[in-house]
Amino acid sequence: MSDSRGMEEPILFQQLPPYTSTQPLPCWLGKRRTMVEVTVTPRSSLADRPVRVHVRGLSPSQLVTLRAWLMDEQGERFQARAFFHADGMGEVDPGYQPALGGSYSGLCPMGLLWFLQPDTLFRRLLKRDVTGSPFLIHVEVFDGVHLVNGPQDQPLASCEAERWFVGPGVQRVPIREGRVRGALFLPPGPGPFPGVVDLFGGAGGLIEFRAGLLASRGFAVLALAFFAYDDLPHTLSQLDMDYFEEATTVLLQHPKVRGPGLGVIGVSKGAEVALAMATFLPQVVATVWINGTAFLHGNPLVYKDLYIPAIPYGLERVTITEMGALDNSAVFSDPQDPTHRSSAIPVEKIKGKVLFVVGEADRSLNSKLFARLAMARMPPGQCHLLSYPGAGHLIEPPCSPLCSISSIRSSPLPLLWGGEVKPHAKAQEHSWKEIIRFLEQHLRCAAGKL
Repeated sequence: MSDSRGMEEPILFQQLPPYTSTQPLPCWLGKRRTMVEVTVTPRSSLADRPVRVHVRGLSPSQLVTLRAWLMDEQGERFQARAFFHADGMGEVDPGYQPALGGSYSGLCPMGLLWFLQPDTLFRRLLKRDVTGSPFLIHVEVFDGVHLVNGPQDQPLASCEAERWFVGPGVQRVPIREGRVRGALFLPPGPGPFPGVVDLFGGAGGLIEFRAGLLASRGFAVLALAFFAYDDLPHTLSQLDMDYFEEATTVLLQHPKVRGPGLGVIGVSKGAEVALAMATFLPQVVATVWINGTAFLHGNPLVYKDLYIPAIPYGLERVTITEMGALDNSAVFSDPQDPTHRSSAIPVEKIKGKVLFVVGEADRSLNSKLFARLAMARMPPGQCHLLSYPGAGHLIEPPCSPLCSISSIRSSPLPLLWGGEVKPHAKAQEHSWKEIIRFLEQHLRCAAGKL
């Protein structure tokens, strides 16, 4: 059913299991001297929250393999494993005991999630149906070192845990109003809630997992598609700011969204769009820019009578790695070349606040250079930089595994994103807290000006 503004009736998810549960989910197979048990606590949680894995009932100093795996919605398996010696009590807790080897070594409390890798190369772990089901994580304990697992290998114990991308009561409202296409995620309760537009990059389509997690933190979030979705253009030929302005109007007119200002968060091409929205749309008062550019690249910007030309991509400078992936870092021309001045996004016009989030090991583009060039043209108190050594291009909510290479629909070969697992994971954990704090602070301030 649709209302007069073109929004379909919201789907409620009150039946979701409470993610705040602290009850472990035990499941055990086989017996030794004592019953072996592995638990994940909490057994049902939001995907951006840490969990504890704990094994009991082993022999002191017993060598075991801990393995975690899940199947995504396309049937692709992602898995990680680590080897441990049980302590004197016959227990293993990765939060306190360093892994001897496996997918990682050393002390890494969330290593079994951080190091998840696909069985098939170049697949990215991406939740599509964020409201209908969780990712189901299987955790297993095997005696000794198991480098691979066959059907003959029976675990000493196993359990399952749910990782949700929406909390209880979060609503998903499909948006098809005017030209705007996307999905609106609303927290439970009457509101009104601070509004945020969520944008992803050059692969197009509609990606919703971050919007669901932000809505679970109290924001009304519009996951916005801008090409390659529904009846939108299949490819991106230009950045039409009128479309993004229309999207902000749709969001702010919703009765559960608090104005007059809103936030925008974007990564990659979405960060470029977010910076342009902050520049030209006064209703955008808080912008989170993650590993993007500060110039128009590949696609010009049009807005009313304004036209900003794009810097062409230098495809002849792309390199192919030993893994068969495209390294695009040299495709972006030097933005400091005076001939590219006309393609700069005029960020000096921004009235709101901007948080720049940079992965210094980004292999898609030199995001730190673009952030610094933008910040040099803005008043010091108007922007802030978070820069993370070892973090790659795809900085996502915490507990997401690093995706350093993946295939996307617009590229004939997989793309190199960069990053090292441990520093990337720590960057995700820290930046997510800072992003939430930034949006809460500046959207609350905007509401106070009413």
